[in-house]
Amino acid sequence: MAVDPAIIGTELPSTTMTVDEGRLRFFSTVIGHEISADLAVPPTFLFSIELENPNPFAWLANAGVDMRFVLHGEQSFTYHSLAHAGDVLTAKPRIADTYSKGGGALEFIVKETAVSRADGSSVADLSTVIIVRSPAQ
Repeated sequence: MAVDPAIIGTELPSTTMTVDEGRLRFFSTVIGHEISADLAVPPTFLFSIELENPNPFAWLANAGVDMRFVLHGEQSFTYHSLAHAGDVLTAKPRIADTYSKGGGALEFIVKETAVSRADGSSVADLSTVIIVRSPAQ
């Protein structure tokens, strides 16, 4: 099933997380990142905020995507400021684009997420590209 381009512009549920010092230390250990004395958030930690939702991939199912054919294709980050342990961060995602390649064999969904602090100041913008392989191919 082709991804319907009508989903472009869809705003997905936001997620708010308080950056917990213990979780931050654990994440840093797992990725082999030396944690700084000021407990700055490692660059890729921001990706995990949306995973706090009870069903973080419901938006794909709602778009008619069969998860058996999904691949996480790309992740990029544009940083505006550092986040630290104790910060309350909110991730606000939206579907920015869809397109296909290979005569429809591969469908792409681009999700952009703005991460900000409780005071509204910007922390980062994330871009995620999800690839959906056509089951007919």
